[in-house]
Amino acid sequence: MVFSGRTDLAAEAHRLWQRQADASTALPGVKAREEQIKGLSLTSVEILNEEGARVLQKPQGRYYCFHLPASPRRSAACFLPAVELLAELIRRCLPTRADSILIAALGNPDVTPDALGSLCAGHILITRHLIADPLFARLNSTALSRTGVLGTTGMESALQIRALCQALKPDCLIAIDALAGVEAEELCRSVQVCDAGIAPGSGVGNDREALDEGSLGIPVIAIGVPTVIDALSLGGDDSLGSFFVTPRYIDSAVRELARLIAYGINLALHPGLSYEDMEMLVE
Repeated sequence: MVFSGRTDLAAEAHRLWQRQADASTALPGVKAREEQIKGLSLTSVEILNEEGARVLQKPQGRYYCFHLPASPRRSAACFLPAVELLAELIRRCLPTRADSILIAALGNPDVTPDALGSLCAGHILITRHLIADPLFARLNSTALSRTGVLGTTGMESALQIRALCQALKPDCLIAIDALAGVEAEELCRSVQVCDAGIAPGSGVGNDREALDEGSLGIPVIAIGVPTVIDALSLGGDDSLGSFFVTPRYIDSAVRELARLIAYGINLALHPGLSYEDMEMLVE
């Protein structure tokens, strides 16, 4: 049995597959577990082989997804634990050598549910131009690309990023993008980190060229949050098939989530900095 649904979240696909399948049916090629870390619920899904990838409709790799119990405002009690957990998950996915990182902020900054990457870029600590100075010796090299979308740039994101990888030769790419989900309770409340790369637009049926190790030649970590769901997931007739739904509070949610993700990236890539140091440098 193959999972039927449209979600970018491996944890959600795994959960919904289990609901659709016979309870006694084993999920081939997939290992999953749930745990509590820093007071947050974390689901880990590892897709081990082609059979697992076929069943869940996701590339092979490790997927981590944690759920936020409340709005991710900086004043919320869950904000700092979420930042620290995200940093830990990013470090799990980083290659052994990760001195130079290219960060790709994907999506359309003019469409609020798709602006996560662009908003996140404004809080990321960029250091590639500074590391030659001894004052910044404890920082890794980070560079940033805001790719835009094909409709506004005339270029595929993958084309731009591939050119930058050839020029900068980073050890790893981190891609940030808004995702699509199926369950309304996951909207703007779940953060996914994976080492399998990303296919921009796939969650809304607008597949673009994938960003992964196979296409770029370097490890690719993808970070995202579901900001829309297919209207058909909420019930109704097939006329809803071309509609996507986003929360009415999306404007504030996407800005706070962008800050949370950027902070997690900063702490993961620059372990010599404290949270207070990092916040002072980027705000």
